[in-house]
Amino acid sequence: MELTVLDGERVTTLTPWPALIDAIRDAFREGGVSPVRHHHSIPGNDRKDVTLLLMPAWNEEGDFGIKLVTIAPSNAALGKPTLHGVYVLFSGATGIPRAILDAGALTARRTAAASALASRYLSRADSKTLLVIGTGRVARQLIAAHCSVRPIEEVRIWGRSSAQAQEAADEASRRTGASCISVSDVETGAAGADIISSATPAEDPLLLGAWVGPGTHVDLVGAYKPTMCEADPELIARADQVFVDTMEGAKDEAGDLIQAVQAGVFRFEEVAGDMYRMSSQDASLRQRPDEVTLFKSVGTALQDLAAAQLCLRGAQASSL
Repeated sequence: MELTVLDGERVTTLTPWPALIDAIRDAFREGGVSPVRHHHSIPGNDRKDVTLLLMPAWNEEGDFGIKLVTIAPSNAALGKPTLHGVYVLFSGATGIPRAILDAGALTARRTAAASALASRYLSRADSKTLLVIGTGRVARQLIAAHCSVRPIEEVRIWGRSSAQAQEAADEASRRTGASCISVSDVETGAAGADIISSATPAEDPLLLGAWVGPGTHVDLVGAYKPTMCEADPELIARADQVFVDTMEGAKDEAGDLIQAVQAGVFRFEEVAGDMYRMSSQDASLRQRPDEVTLFKSVGTALQDLAAAQLCLRGAQASSL
């Protein structure tokens, strides 16, 4: 069996948004096993903030895989990506490796696709204005992913670096055709936004509940540790419906929700559902045009597996 090696560029090419979003939906519809990821902080004076994640998953298609990834937020100051790693896809029949994929591209694409899938179910169908908080790799993928499922006309981008926010806006304008601008602060960007998507390693809230208007869909992606938080407890408390990717991951790692629980304004029993429930539906889960919906993602290995299998099918088809 020939081993297929796919770099980041190939992974991106082989995961067009419609196909990737549908693949993730189908993976949750069909079910699979994705144990809670191993999460290790790596000690060392020169790498105080490096986190190692090990994420295995398998499903009834037969193949299984594992992602080995490192996250180092301080890399941003060095001009380097914060996420690196590899994904290994194995044959379920023989255990032989079938493919090795760039995990940085795979993670960014599947993360954004999961948010877009949730938006299909939770945002208003006529959503036209998108605020993206963050300027990193995942944040930039989120722009295109959200634009692929809703008729977005204006994208607002906020980042700690105004120069990077403007650069991200220029790039998004070229890629999406929407009017993309940088904004000076989150409150300004949130005013009148139909969808707000945040992907940062913030440890203090960047988005306040008071800034979110009726009818908004909020997509929280970045806080992947209990100590991290992108939205204040008030926002979590006022959301009419809160969905997560998986309950196990949310309870262990979703800092925004965990801190709202600690503040006494939210309980995990109030979560309306996960991606299994979401993906089992064909219709919108939004109950009223004016309700505030919220999707909290920490990532799950089943998304990686679905994306890797899509890539391998595409690579095999293109080689015929």
